[in-house]
Amino acid sequence: MRFDVITLFPELFAPHLTHGITRRAFESAQVDVRLWPLRDFADGHYRRVDDRPYGGGPGMVLLAEPLERALAAVRAGREGESVDRRPVVHFTPTGRQIDQQVVAEFAVGAGAVLLCGRYEGIDQRFLDRHVDIELSLGDFVLSGGELPALVLLDGVARLQDGVLGDAQSHQQDSFSDGLLEGPHYSRPELLATDDGTLPIPPVLLSGNHARIARWRREQSLALTARRRPDLIAAARDAGRLSTQDELFLSTLRLH
Repeated sequence: MRFDVITLFPELFAPHLTHGITRRAFESAQVDVRLWPLRDFADGHYRRVDDRPYGGGPGMVLLAEPLERALAAVRAGREGESVDRRPVVHFTPTGRQIDQQVVAEFAVGAGAVLLCGRYEGIDQRFLDRHVDIELSLGDFVLSGGELPALVLLDGVARLQDGVLGDAQSHQQDSFSDGLLEGPHYSRPELLATDDGTLPIPPVLLSGNHARIARWRREQSLALTARRRPDLIAAARDAGRLSTQDELFLSTLRLH
């Protein structure tokens, strides 16, 4: 799959694409990322890409014309590809929130054009003409679209075959089955602290894989019920909770 990123700050991407376990996906081109510096498509000595908004107000607005040229260059570079035109994704607080379902959809797709805005926003005429999908990290405002783009790329990369050391790792992540992931423990078996010695839960030393799996399921259910009861309701509506799950949830004291 291929992601073309239109950005004012391509240098923000290099550290992420070349470090960490997800670099395997980028180095192998399983997730092929092409960076398109927006100033390369601006006119004039100063390569200006923004101007004051019509009607007044604070801040600056990204101009439509450099964006039009950048997108045209991206599409020219994709000529001859056998797949349909990739969607243009704009990162904005008004978009659909990125969640595991969104990541999973992109992880099996052919890629996209990622449009990283800056300043007060982008000329609406460009958005109306070209943007197919708007995505957001949440109900807050960032300085630009680079961080959401990196988040999406990271989520997509770790779902590719062979990227994670264990193929089952992402299947146990939070939200993969609609619930939050439970706690994890590692060495030492007894952790010395100022308040005493902290052991790990005995069930994890039992060697009984069925008991361990059930304990992990119950930890996930309990954490989700306390922190995200909406996810429990959604899992119930979707039929993802077993009779055993429901019996366990009925024993919890949540208040």
